[in-house]
Amino acid sequence: MDGTMGARAQVPAAGGARAAAALALGAILLAAGCSAPAEDDGAGGADAAIIQQPGRSDPYWVNPDSGAARQVAAHLRAGRTADARRLRRIAAQPTGEWIGPKNPEAEARGFTEAADRAGRTALLVLYDIPHRDCGQYSGGGAADGDAYRAWIDGVARGIADRAATVVLEPDAVLHLADGCTPQEFQEERYDLLAGAVARLKALPGTKVYLDAGNAGWGRPDQIDGPLRRAGVDRADGFAVNVSNFYSTADSLAYGKQLSAKVGGKHFVIDTSRNGNGPWTGGAADERWCNPPGRALGDTPTTETADPLADAYLWIKRPGESDGTCRGGPKAGAWWDAYALGLAARADR
Repeated sequence: MDGTMGARAQVPAAGGARAAAALALGAILLAAGCSAPAEDDGAGGADAAIIQQPGRSDPYWVNPDSGAARQVAAHLRAGRTADARRLRRIAAQPTGEWIGPKNPEAEARGFTEAADRAGRTALLVLYDIPHRDCGQYSGGGAADGDAYRAWIDGVARGIADRAATVVLEPDAVLHLADGCTPQEFQEERYDLLAGAVARLKALPGTKVYLDAGNAGWGRPDQIDGPLRRAGVDRADGFAVNVSNFYSTADSLAYGKQLSAKVGGKHFVIDTSRNGNGPWTGGAADERWCNPPGRALGDTPTTETADPLADAYLWIKRPGESDGTCRGGPKAGAWWDAYALGLAARADR
């Protein structure tokens, strides 16, 4: 198992209530010297963020109501200004919005509409494949193939014609390549992934990247075939290092090796927590799970070190637990002490 995925962030609320909350939070931060609120675009305050939207080298939307942003506000209310400033390093960056199982259309619509009002692109992560995560910390997913197809349809209706970048099913292809997914489920999984790529790529403004493992797995000659069967030829490319810790340099090397085997496809890299590279202590099969001593990595940008790398992204949301290992809460839950450590070590 190479990574575990988090619960989704709160979908932006509609209208004046959310705008008032965001602006009030912005006032708190401004008074504390942490950030100035962004300009309201007059469309219900959807981009009245506690954090300014970043420069054009990163076209992705910053959710002003993310877990990190709410934690910044909580620290400020408690007088913990230093901790609030430190966590702003996370709250100020665009991170993946993980679409949940129950209301995919509403969630996808909420995120993409908010991003559209801000003139940005929503970064969405789809993680509901049946039999996901080999039954480990993030086990679960859709009940069956039909339920998954309906869920993908809901996501697609929610995105509609708005701009979105989708990272599709972390670990799903890797677990086909490494045999973790039982044989009886493999054919269906290939069909579901290829169908999801086709459905999403039929949308006019959506880019799709299939997850393709990480540099620690390091077997591009064994995952290229599964990637093709899963529909990478129709996708915009693939994603590497999702929810993992391998360095940007190592991830670039892995991505380029794999790209050469799948027709020169481009890729994106999750740099959210790779500032200190992977942990080398503990049991090898759980080094990915809440490892100590890690740091935030390269901030999201489309200005990368290689033309094949379309972007460095924070796909995993820093500060959310990988699972109930090393004292962590359940997968996807906010873990403030871990988040503060990631941010603090990034300063060194």
